[in-house]
Amino acid sequence: MDDILTIAGLEKRYASGHTALHGVDLAIRRGEIFALLGPNGAGKTTLINIVCGIVTPSAGSVIADGHDIVRDYRKARRIIGLVPQELSTDMFESVWDTVSFSRGLFGRPRDDKRIEAVLRSLSLWDKRKAKIAELSGGMKRRVLIAKALSHDPSILFLDEPTAGVDVALRRDMWGLVRQLREDGVTIILTTHYIEEAEEMADRIGIIDHGRLQLVEDKDVLMKTLGRTELRLELAAPLGPLPATLAIEDLSLSDDGCRLTYVQKDGGLPIPEVLKRIEAAGVTFKGIETRRARLEDIFVDLIGAREQRA
Repeated sequence: MDDILTIAGLEKRYASGHTALHGVDLAIRRGEIFALLGPNGAGKTTLINIVCGIVTPSAGSVIADGHDIVRDYRKARRIIGLVPQELSTDMFESVWDTVSFSRGLFGRPRDDKRIEAVLRSLSLWDKRKAKIAELSGGMKRRVLIAKALSHDPSILFLDEPTAGVDVALRRDMWGLVRQLREDGVTIILTTHYIEEAEEMADRIGIIDHGRLQLVEDKDVLMKTLGRTELRLELAAPLGPLPATLAIEDLSLSDDGCRLTYVQKDGGLPIPEVLKRIEAAGVTFKGIETRRARLEDIFVDLIGAREQRA
């Protein structure tokens, strides 16, 4: 799979002295869904704004499907769509007019059939004559996507696409994003909802303090950095752990009523840990296992980075 977007040595320094991005290198594969995660102020929106031509980089380069975003701005920008966090359009304009106007902004010729197709794909056709102000929050979010798709971009940025919407609408939006990928659009999204990235992304990047900390296939990330947690509710409180249970990542709660074992990659298998616990004469009345989610991995990575800083 070839790369559709290549970012090399990207930096952004402001006159105040603050550096928002430190030499970011990133390649986005054609046709993938890439999730960019990071805490507030990590540099996610700055990165997006540079690629979309809203902010000028201090150093580095961005190539979008063969076009340099600085030297060949018009062609590069024409193949990129952006769905921002906030609605930025005339609230008294109709859905049809605002989407059609967005297409013209990118130099695309008028194409009523294409606008109709976009609106229908987003369940907005019945609302085409409605004023933006009359729409629900979810429908306004769909209008933002329609505006971004109106000029037929091959790369689509979604900046917090489901922020502030309810769970049902969020899942509906996930289905829409998958359909866009099926239609050949490359998706890059930023999100605060870890479950969103875990549900949809093919690859995940983690950015913090303007530095790209990690980029990995989601499945590989979950396998190599994930863990399984075993919790045992003991039949009776236990004193200090017996010497035979001096197992790395096995701990006893302060009240002596619960054993917890965290199996990391390459660690002792859970069945072996259970055998050793039983051999030590420790009995338990309850058992629970939990596989780490992407949120756990994200918190661990950011926490480790802060400890090193």
